[in-house]
Amino acid sequence: MKRTQLSRRSFLKTAGAAMALPVLCTPVVGASEKQRRPNILFCIADDASWIHMGAYGCSWVRTPGFDRVANEGVLFTNAYTPNAKCAPSRSCILTGRNSWQLEEAANHWCYFPAKFKTYAEVLSTQGYHVGFTGKGWAPGVAGKLDGRPRQLAGKPYQKRRLKPPTKAISSTDYKANFADFLAARPKDMPFCFWYGGHEPHRRYEFDSGRKKGGKQLNEIDRIPDQWPDNKTVRVDLLDYAFEIEYFDTHLQKMLVLLEERDLLDNTLVVVTADNGMPFPRIKGQEYEYSNHLPLAIMWKHGIRNPGRKIDDFVCFIDFAPTFLELAGVDPEDAGMAPITGRSLTEIFRSIKGGRSTADRDHVLIGKERHDVGRPNDVGYPIRGIIKHEFLYLCNFEPERWPAGDPLTGYLNTDGSPTKTVCLEAHHTPEAKRYWTWSFGKRPAEELYNIEKDPDCLNNLANRPEFQQRKTKLKEQLFKELLDQGDPRMLGQGHVFDDYPYADLKTSHFYERYKSGELEKKAAGWVNPSDFDDTIP
Repeated sequence: MKRTQLSRRSFLKTAGAAMALPVLCTPVVGASEKQRRPNILFCIADDASWIHMGAYGCSWVRTPGFDRVANEGVLFTNAYTPNAKCAPSRSCILTGRNSWQLEEAANHWCYFPAKFKTYAEVLSTQGYHVGFTGKGWAPGVAGKLDGRPRQLAGKPYQKRRLKPPTKAISSTDYKANFADFLAARPKDMPFCFWYGGHEPHRRYEFDSGRKKGGKQLNEIDRIPDQWPDNKTVRVDLLDYAFEIEYFDTHLQKMLVLLEERDLLDNTLVVVTADNGMPFPRIKGQEYEYSNHLPLAIMWKHGIRNPGRKIDDFVCFIDFAPTFLELAGVDPEDAGMAPITGRSLTEIFRSIKGGRSTADRDHVLIGKERHDVGRPNDVGYPIRGIIKHEFLYLCNFEPERWPAGDPLTGYLNTDGSPTKTVCLEAHHTPEAKRYWTWSFGKRPAEELYNIEKDPDCLNNLANRPEFQQRKTKLKEQLFKELLDQGDPRMLGQGHVFDDYPYADLKTSHFYERYKSGELEKKAAGWVNPSDFDDTIP
């Protein structure tokens, strides 16, 4: 599926079809066109891989809210973010553009470029009541517009608090803040709300999954092969599961709240996560469980044949054009940069399950700088393509450490019990593979059959029988990146390393740590034991 920028002509064509979607159900007599525009509830967990929602068959993570949205709408089996890290993934969602098309916003902890408007900013000027609770676009510096801080995901609703079940879970009362948002909505005005859970982002209260969630170690049916199967890892996974379930409880409450106010039927509900689980070799990387994310969408007034599973490859850059199209807003006229994503409304209108749209057969992924910790704050640039059952990756700087420098604690992997186990394996010959898979240097090219090898451990890139496939995937990837103006394809990839890191407390961490200016604890998101000065 070639991603092309959404032109005004194509927008008007698709918008005309989309505005007819609500007639699938009888509209309210006398309702205005403004009232018939759908509400939008966008729900995004913080660090959850796609396989860990009940609707996908996971038995040890219970998500009745997500499962309801999937059962009453559509469940997507091939939804991907272009960039598996919090801020750049959210930048793609908000703008409809791939991260390599977003200048500074390709990076984690950036200064968000003033030139890129978000769909939330646009809808707030187009007759929508717009807001968010929890985590919106973050971390980074959003900047100002007309002297006021930009609200990239909408007006914040953060006042309500509660006592969370663990000290590690956010005290934000997401559901109550959503209720405040609805109470502030002008009569008959459609709304667009972003529910950004802080869960299951680390840190976790150790063993909370068992002690407070009632879970058992033997519930987990499979441990990914890149980690040892031991008690520590299983406890860590159950703590992660407990936090996903907490996110889901607030989703359930929001759905009930909409039902009670007779708003659910004409609300497009989207539930997903920003990137994969916060475990080694996943979050912050570009493998199958890094970018492949849960996605369920319901809209009773607009989705035909609910209960379908959709195997089309869809991307996070498809959300913005979908929302704008359904709102009847031309992004070009509204001042947005050209959108690369493709509206999902053709899937809503279809009655087909499985492969609904033949040319949605691949997605592009990639990354630049995530967390710092390498000399001169450089990143680990990757571009990749996932087509059918194969994932191809091009690592542009393979001499760099992919998860961050050992000396500074592998800062692009959050501190965790599982990380500690894998780091300790470096000193044990029979277990060193666990360190190598998560933290060791990688070749310039990687190729995986993600149906047979979802953990992405068996690199096929140098196997003679896969050379033709690898070449075709690389050619398609590079052509599409060139068409999209990726600086990496134009010999200007250094610009991503040149953009400043916006967290001044930890910028140039490598140099400041070596000089003694910063201590290990200044990093904040890793453990002191993660630092290793024994590896050259």
